[in-house]
Amino acid sequence: MDAEATRNEPAYGWMMVREIVETVVLSLIIFLLIRQVVQNYRIENHSMEPSFYEGQFVLVNKVAYWFSEPKRGDVIVFHNPRNTREDYIKRVIGIPGDTVEVRDQKVFVNGMPLPEEYPHRPIPPGEYAGPFVVGENQLFVMGDNRPNSSDSRVFGPIDRSLVVGQAWLRIWPLNVFGIVQHADLAPEGYLPD
Repeated sequence: MDAEATRNEPAYGWMMVREIVETVVLSLIIFLLIRQVVQNYRIENHSMEPSFYEGQFVLVNKVAYWFSEPKRGDVIVFHNPRNTREDYIKRVIGIPGDTVEVRDQKVFVNGMPLPEEYPHRPIPPGEYAGPFVVGENQLFVMGDNRPNSSDSRVFGPIDRSLVVGQAWLRIWPLNVFGIVQHADLAPEGYLPD
């Protein structure tokens, strides 16, 4: 029996190494698959207050727009059109075909004012104040903190290909943990076809 046990020790050692390698490889594959579906994002500034605050973390659903298009009111994460290594989080205001305009301290989409909860804050118009027609495969995005946001008023509409995904889940701090609510930004008086 001692000879048999001695003979099996190297085989057992190699089995353990194989198990460890398989576990590491499987974990890596699972990690990479998950990264294709979700991504964490840290809020870096005040541009989305009061919806999101600096230092909060959200998970981004990267498959949300594989089979559908962003809608007005969706909160999205996208690559900064001026520096694609940097990501921004903003709210979709205009979709392809919409006419967006900032005037009289209000945002207008297709001639109708947006129903907003914070109209008392001054809204700087910016270079792309409009009226501006959102082109095909473009989105007009703005931060909820209109006076303190670098958004489509500054850099123009973003190309649809820059969208990383939809803000999906608040994960940090724990006291704000939960599903991200997306606003219904149908302009006032808007009647769907």
